[in-house]
Amino acid sequence: MRRIKDLLRLSASGRSQREIARALGTANSTVSDYLTRARRAGVVWPAAAGWDDAALEQALFPPAPNVPAETRGLPDFAHVHRELKRKGVTLFLLWEEYKAAHPEGFGYSWFCLHYRAFAGKVDVVMRQTHRAGETAFVDYAGQTVDVIDRHTGEARQAQVFVAVLGASNYTYAEATWTQGLADWIASHQRAFRFFGGVTATVVPDNLKAGVTRPHRYEPELNRTYAEMAAHYGTAILPARVAKPRDKTKAEVGVQVVERWILARLRHMTFFSLGELNGMIAEQLVRLNERPFRKLPGSRRALYEQLDRPALQPLPAQPYTFATFKKARVNIDYHIELERHYYSVPYQLVRTEVEARLTAHTVEIFHRGKRVASHRRSRERGRHTTVAEHMPRPHREYAEWTPRRLVARAARTGPATGELIEHILTRRRHPQQGFRSCLGILRLGKRYGDDRLEAACRRALHIGSARFKSIESILRHGLDREPLPEPTQPARPIDHGNVRGPKYYH
Repeated sequence: MRRIKDLLRLSASGRSQREIARALGTANSTVSDYLTRARRAGVVWPAAAGWDDAALEQALFPPAPNVPAETRGLPDFAHVHRELKRKGVTLFLLWEEYKAAHPEGFGYSWFCLHYRAFAGKVDVVMRQTHRAGETAFVDYAGQTVDVIDRHTGEARQAQVFVAVLGASNYTYAEATWTQGLADWIASHQRAFRFFGGVTATVVPDNLKAGVTRPHRYEPELNRTYAEMAAHYGTAILPARVAKPRDKTKAEVGVQVVERWILARLRHMTFFSLGELNGMIAEQLVRLNERPFRKLPGSRRALYEQLDRPALQPLPAQPYTFATFKKARVNIDYHIELERHYYSVPYQLVRTEVEARLTAHTVEIFHRGKRVASHRRSRERGRHTTVAEHMPRPHREYAEWTPRRLVARAARTGPATGELIEHILTRRRHPQQGFRSCLGILRLGKRYGDDRLEAACRRALHIGSARFKSIESILRHGLDREPLPEPTQPARPIDHGNVRGPKYYH
């Protein structure tokens, strides 16, 4: 009590709480608490100097009122347990609300002690505390369901996907053919639609479809799974390897689905995946509406009260499933994807790019920037090429067609057009004559269109429609000389020793 009197004296002299704490060697919070108690009890200095220790203690630390517990009001710990799942709600806030309703109620320490005792008696399904709309736990059940082929009688095992909301334990389940990436992503999408929104985080096990490389601190997510999470605005937090407590909700949810749904279907025969999922949906309604044993309400009631209002809204468009592949650009500025070849800008030759493949499109990225986009093709061995991706000389060459070559040659003159058409029509594939035709047309830039026309006329006259012949004619100036007279065909020799063409028929 002597120290309290010193505290009151120093405060009356105008000292700050920090100075008083330093002078008395005590904490600032202790000084604040004593001064508050003195103000509430009306104890002031210097009147308190004449008080004895017993009177001062009685004034500053009065005993708690002797009120029966029933009169003071007992907290509804089931309500407290439920409210703690709301975002930002703490035990101290709930205790303050309790005290506001019951001024004679119990203190904060008693409140916390008895709540923890209550929480320890709640069954394991509700023991962990998760904020409303915060987390969804996903996993596959270890148990599978046989689906029979009507025609062959063969049984195929269907996998069972389970998703559980952390706060309410609201459960979703469905059957898929595989645990592969496509089914994994599609099950997440259907689970979000079933919940009517998206949680802030999703906690999966280290399934290969979701986690490419498990790690205690920095797990590497599958590229498609990470993109889906970004589309829905959620974060993927994989459970640590060999740490089952990280995914207790998922394990318990799987156990509940196996006991309350799959066990009830064990005597039934299913002939399609849709038929199986129809029965699972019926049993899900019963499971989510089944009352809790030790808490009021059901999974659906808690979902409507806690999780549903706190979920993030679904995006306007569902996620479009896509896979990612890395490829190296070949020297022909194309990459190979599923035996088809797609072009990229020629400047990226020999660099590594990443391709994003959907059902209908192929997007190609380099260092996070999209550099090309194509319609997806299933034709093997074919090329999809964008002209802008080609070097300028290649682009100019690729733009030529047989019709365009003939039209271009005809502008030089009729003989040039006839010669070009003659070259293209004599080839099995017209493209095989493109190089020769382009070479002939370029001769007009060196020698002029008039000389080229005359050279083509001479080449047609002598029956030598070739690039080398025309080049030789122009180089030696033969295009300036008159055309030779057509030669008369020689008379056939009439002699007995000459058999003639009929002999060989």
